[in-house]
Amino acid sequence: MADHDLDAAARDILHGNDRGGYTIPTSGLYPFQWNWDSAFAAWGFASFDGDRAWTELETLFSAQWATGMVPHIVFHRPDDGYFPGPDVWATGTAPPSSGISQPPVAAIMARLIHERAGGTDRLRALYPKLLAWHRWWRQSRCPTGVACVTHPWESGRDNCPDWDPGMANVDTSQVGTYQRRDTGHVDASMRPGKLDYDRYVAMVQFGRACGWDQEAILREGPFLMGDPAITFILIRANRDLAAIADLLGEDGSEPLAWADDLEAALPWLWNETLQAYCARDLRNGAFAETISSGAALGLLAGVENAAMEAKIAAMWDKVRFGMPSNDPGAPSFDARRYWRGPSWPVVNALIAVGLASAGRHEEEKRLRRETAQLIREGGFYEYFDPLDGTPCGGDRFTWTAAIWLAWANREDA
Repeated sequence: MADHDLDAAARDILHGNDRGGYTIPTSGLYPFQWNWDSAFAAWGFASFDGDRAWTELETLFSAQWATGMVPHIVFHRPDDGYFPGPDVWATGTAPPSSGISQPPVAAIMARLIHERAGGTDRLRALYPKLLAWHRWWRQSRCPTGVACVTHPWESGRDNCPDWDPGMANVDTSQVGTYQRRDTGHVDASMRPGKLDYDRYVAMVQFGRACGWDQEAILREGPFLMGDPAITFILIRANRDLAAIADLLGEDGSEPLAWADDLEAALPWLWNETLQAYCARDLRNGAFAETISSGAALGLLAGVENAAMEAKIAAMWDKVRFGMPSNDPGAPSFDARRYWRGPSWPVVNALIAVGLASAGRHEEEKRLRRETAQLIREGGFYEYFDPLDGTPCGGDRFTWTAAIWLAWANREDA
């Protein structure tokens, strides 16, 4: 299929997954609005419809909690094809939503959208909501200085090996029975296992039992791990938010200070053995035992580290297609199981933003070229086997289509 035909197909996917002001990631598997999926969808829409791009972000932030949190799922319409649904989360919000957040990429995307499609008035209206969300991250997810997650789903990288130390300590004895829906849509070998899901559900049950009291979740919750990926994303997002503030004539000193504080706290995540920033359990100090693609987001935050970059380059060179989500040399690597090995176009795009910012243009071109090849040969799937390019997960996937339109289809790819 020629690139102009892929452009048309990608736009068709965005329109087809549009549910009236928001997009779902893909039919069946993910029938609601997901937080960071929508931010990337907005970036894709900005390539041909700036108004719709801003609407996507505005609809997402319409579900913002009074605390400033923007939830990871917004249940705009009933759909019994997904578990856990709003009745399981029981957050009591309107619209119904989950009780955790997701990677705060919205400010990064909002700045990129404004650069591409304009919309200063829309950005001005969104700015205080972005600021409130970033303040929530500062107050509710940075107890040691770095950004932490209270559930693997909050990281957006659900079952990556980063979370293995914390997952091992989650008690599943009271979970009970439930019916998964995801394996009815996608090959089970490409999804998290049953024990993973038992632990996910146990964490949701804890949050529900404490009424989604964030202090209780931080203090007593079954899972709490520092995340280098979200820390890097939040550093960049805070600096982008400060740049937005400057554009709007606002005072951006607060988000700039937050970014500086996050960067100053990074040594807590430094794994001397692996020579990389790695996920770390706040309960017992244990590090993840492998380097993930989260470490490759360092340049997104403007954090340069020669030792870590050499490790990441070695990871990349072990595969053919994009950055693997886990080190192919690690025992935990699984080329087709969700976040334990596959290459994700959406993460490749974020890494590429960092590469471009750092002036690493040849590496950015290589990553874009490999990502484009995956899409050209495999279609708009959720993720791909990084060794042979086999498409995996959901098909007609919103954020893969968006990444094609916003980044991967560039002529110099």
